[in-house]
Amino acid sequence: MVRFEQIGVLPEPGDNVAIASRRLEAGTEVELGGATITLPHTVLEGHRFVVAPVAAGAALTSWNTAFARASRDLLPGDYVCTPTSLAAVTARGVDGLPGEPSATNEPLDPFELDESALRFGAQVTSVEQPGTFLGYPRAQGPAGTRNHVVLLATSSRSSGFVTELARRFDGAAAGDGVVPVAHTEGGEDEVPNNLHFLLATLAGFTLNPNVGAVLIVDTEGDVVSGEAIKNFMAEHDYPSIKVPHAYFTRAGGFEHDLTAAGALIEPWLPIVDAQQRAEVPLADLRIALQCGGSDAFSGISANPLAGQVSAEVIRHGGTAVLAETDELIGAEPYVLKNVRDLATAKRFLATIKSFKERVGWHGHTAEGNPSGGNVYRGLYNIVLKSIGAARKLPREVRLDHVIDYGEPLPGDGYIFMDSPGNDLESVAGQVGSGCNLIFFTTGNGSITNFPFVPTLKFVTTSARYERLRAEMDVDAGKYLTGTSMADLTAQTFDLVVRVASGEKSAGERAGHSQVSIWRNWKQTGPREGISITTDGRMSRTLADLPSEDRDAPLDGLPHRGLTSDGRTRTELLAVDDRLVPEAVGLILPTSLCSGQIALRIAGQAELEKWAGDAVTRMVALPHTEGCGSSGGASEETFARIMLGYLLHPNTRMALLLEHGCEKTHNDYFRSRLVEAGADPSRFGWASIQADGGLDAVGGRVKDWFSGFRIPAPVARDGDLGALTIGLEARGPLSDATAEALALTGREIVGSGGSVVLSSRGALLADDGFRTAAFGSTDPVGPTIAHGQRLAEPGWHVMRMPGTDWMETATGFGATGVQQILAHVAGGTLSAQRFVPVVEFSNDPETVATYGDDLDAVATGDAAEQARTALDTIAAVAARRLVPKAVASGNVGFQITRGLLGTSM
Repeated sequence: MVRFEQIGVLPEPGDNVAIASRRLEAGTEVELGGATITLPHTVLEGHRFVVAPVAAGAALTSWNTAFARASRDLLPGDYVCTPTSLAAVTARGVDGLPGEPSATNEPLDPFELDESALRFGAQVTSVEQPGTFLGYPRAQGPAGTRNHVVLLATSSRSSGFVTELARRFDGAAAGDGVVPVAHTEGGEDEVPNNLHFLLATLAGFTLNPNVGAVLIVDTEGDVVSGEAIKNFMAEHDYPSIKVPHAYFTRAGGFEHDLTAAGALIEPWLPIVDAQQRAEVPLADLRIALQCGGSDAFSGISANPLAGQVSAEVIRHGGTAVLAETDELIGAEPYVLKNVRDLATAKRFLATIKSFKERVGWHGHTAEGNPSGGNVYRGLYNIVLKSIGAARKLPREVRLDHVIDYGEPLPGDGYIFMDSPGNDLESVAGQVGSGCNLIFFTTGNGSITNFPFVPTLKFVTTSARYERLRAEMDVDAGKYLTGTSMADLTAQTFDLVVRVASGEKSAGERAGHSQVSIWRNWKQTGPREGISITTDGRMSRTLADLPSEDRDAPLDGLPHRGLTSDGRTRTELLAVDDRLVPEAVGLILPTSLCSGQIALRIAGQAELEKWAGDAVTRMVALPHTEGCGSSGGASEETFARIMLGYLLHPNTRMALLLEHGCEKTHNDYFRSRLVEAGADPSRFGWASIQADGGLDAVGGRVKDWFSGFRIPAPVARDGDLGALTIGLEARGPLSDATAEALALTGREIVGSGGSVVLSSRGALLADDGFRTAAFGSTDPVGPTIAHGQRLAEPGWHVMRMPGTDWMETATGFGATGVQQILAHVAGGTLSAQRFVPVVEFSNDPETVATYGDDLDAVATGDAAEQARTALDTIAAVAARRLVPKAVASGNVGFQITRGLLGTSM
């Protein structure tokens, strides 16, 4: 027998449900209120069990808020599980579970504001003697906690450029260093629907107090350009940028532009490095409040602690900014317990309503927010997650303001900013608003960090803190084992002042950082048959949705295009039972949060030859998906793309690296591989959180790749008929070049290979190409969905939901494409991390301006240009030629969200 206090936590007096503080096996006897109860089923750590009788249909409560309704009469000791939570635990192979769920989720009815119940209280009392920290004074406002030179890409088209430019300044004496801001947005040809949020965030980055100098980089033709940012700032009365800064437009070769941009940065380095910290008021602290990888204890320990420390900052005159709109749906009564005025309350509710409408246009509700890791660790639904998240707002602290995503902070106090629940996207908005320090609470142990704003990570339990000690900053779990909240608050506040004054956070010591801005969404209003009303009561299944909207798989059978009898020879590699141009060792992150770690590990694996001669190179594919985004159609496309790379003919060894708390964790992909008819035992599996942090997971990955004795691939003669090639054209296309690309494809298909085209690309829009490739100007429709593998070789068209180049290239790779040949005019393209991108041009102006970036120059008639194209493909396939974009480091990888995906 155990006492309740040893194994359970009651969120607040009066709750009828408690949280298990450790795993409790079926049959466990618990002394509760003088009586003995026996647990009829296994209850996992963080999951809930009944502590007072609950009648069928009655509310189950935590923090005195209804989160579910009893499906039957429940007695003390009964395990509380919803259909979703029971399915999540069952999928992990837990024994001793009930056969049926005991509860259903509380409906997400629209919150009705009772104005008479609002309390317009005062903000927490200020301290008599406000404190100070050592910061960097700024002419344009609050002091910085850091002093970085920031290289800001205005769109995804420049992300590879700023990343490589920053790499070339590694170790330079420049304050806290030179860092890139590379992101996924603004790369399409049309104006994005998130344009205002994107411009506001980028403008805010330039003015953030942690920025000591900034270079704003765009590419010719960008919709989101430096000029657009400059105009936005003028139109919205932003102050001028006071630190050293410049605008740079890429207009030449990659190396040429790197040199030119570097010449702008170099004079700033000694200026930034010479700046000294000075004593500044704590009122200059702007705290971004975030949570990620949350668990049942987030609302018990870490979130209340972050809230109390924030309250202390506010007492000293500073500011705290809460965010993640969908993670407050269901917690509206709690948030509005103490609010500045009626207008603030109404704006908060209008923000909630707007968010619901936006995701509803795409066929989703906030119930799609909790990740698989959230549910498995006790957050059954959005109401439980929201109430726990809202605990970052202590009841005694008043909500002062509500602002839009990336909007400049209107004053001090406690502020709510509209943003999605996606941690990284939400953080970017807070940094754009002016936050200079981040509090990140986590149950599973999220390792996120921002490039120029330090993150303090509060972990909910001491066991998780000990496992991830090198990656975490604050053990909030001490509260669960007897340390008072007041003592923890005082200790943590002292750490905050030290980190604000220059002490490195765990994330900074690890060198981990990522940026993701609120991603574009495709729908701008309700659509019949797709949209869900704001009450969330309409539902659709994937099968109900139009085929194109859900990016449904097609039959994968090729078009009857034209062929030729040509045979271009090349040297390939014999790997197992196939001839391939290379044998890749792949580290595939299962979500955005493990992406940068995968990249670092792959770099080390390449340098140290972990796989020996079994692979020709090591590749990681960091991306922004797998968590913090809606499910349904976009998740199906995402999973299909991921499997496409795992099962790609060029992939010889592959390991999946999970963060540990995402929707699409390792177990998720094990199931997907089985569905695809693949053997999961062929692949390696590692987990940043479960394996114990960055060093431990790096060791696990090394052991897996080093544990095989696989012979090196053997060179064999072959021809281009062994390959699958993607054909693309960007910019103006001459009649001869269009015909040349068709002739190139005809030989590849005629010799037994495959050619994949984009449904939104310039080639299929060209009458001359269609005539030369298919014998007709008739429209040519998709044969495969985005990223779908081919059923048979031949001419294929891949469905594309947008025009973003990196998303196109990523989709090509997932289909099995082994090389992309792109004709470019007016500019060049970024390379894809996995699939070589070969760029050639017949356009004289392009050759004159970008010749150093081209892999080939095509001259003469169509036959001569086709010969050049085929020979270049053969040289890259034989590893005699490394494409220029790959060699220069201008690489990327980006996954589409399709027409129905949205941030959550």
